[in-house]
Amino acid sequence: MNLSIMSLLALTFLVLPLAGQSAAKAGNAESGKKIYAAVGCYQCHGLQGQGGSAAPVGSYGPRLAPVKLPVVAIRAYLRHPSGNMPPYTAKVLSDAQIDDIFAFLKTIPAAPPVKDIPLLNP
Repeated sequence: MNLSIMSLLALTFLVLPLAGQSAAKAGNAESGKKIYAAVGCYQCHGLQGQGGSAAPVGSYGPRLAPVKLPVVAIRAYLRHPSGNMPPYTAKVLSDAQIDDIFAFLKTIPAAPPVKDIPLLNP
């Protein structure tokens, strides 16, 4: 089997689980910020999605903002995470709530480059 066929098969297996999921609806960022705090996302990922080392021992909550993934990928990961992250089933976090969290994360700007932070450039 040549490389392009193998790549196509791998892509198919990655995309198929997402095919039945709806795309993001316009979420409510203000509501998303409250949900983000209420379900404890901030405990590992920081208050602004910046990532953090406050995650359980042996893990690290990666940076979530600025958002680089589509909401369907985030939703899929929330439902079936790897590592130490707990799963967020639809009973715990609805698709609409995930859309709201996604909307909140989209409001967070990227951090400025280090060269633009005077304190870090003596």
